[in-house]
Amino acid sequence: MVKPVLRYDMMVENALRGVVREALTVAAARGLPGAHHFYITFRTDMPNVEIPDFLKGQYPHEMTIVLEHQFWGLEVDERQFAVTLSFRNLPQRLVVPFAAVTAFSDPSVKFGLEFRLDSEQQAAADGHGLAKLLESEWGGDPVSAPPGQVESADKAEPAAKSDDKTGEVVKLDLFRKK
Repeated sequence: MVKPVLRYDMMVENALRGVVREALTVAAARGLPGAHHFYITFRTDMPNVEIPDFLKGQYPHEMTIVLEHQFWGLEVDERQFAVTLSFRNLPQRLVVPFAAVTAFSDPSVKFGLEFRLDSEQQAAADGHGLAKLLESEWGGDPVSAPPGQVESADKAEPAAKSDDKTGEVVKLDLFRKK
């Protein structure tokens, strides 16, 4: 008889993903205060990630987005976030499950999180099963953010205005330990 094992590593990962979710929920409700801005790296090959085909072709495995000056319609729920960013001078909607997020940072306060995959998770991710693995650990049904906290994409205004600054995709591979 195999005794169940408490997966503290998964519990910590889920708790830290909750930090990302809460930071995004605050940004969705009130915008980004002061110099705060977010770098969010996620796996583009995960189930339920929705990005335009040209981005999927350019970043088949992982990409980083920056939420700083120009983003619209940020919506957050228990399992994912959605945001509109400008790519090729056109607004594009991205939907990213928290299970797909591999790194989150706010350089303005020198804060960052990196989510690692153990060998079991890596094998599942290679077979596009990581989201289901993390989902089974996460549990529960999606719960929407409280009403009034998140604008709809139809009514979205820029979270912060800037003088013609455009969004950038930044590769963080240079900063990762090999």
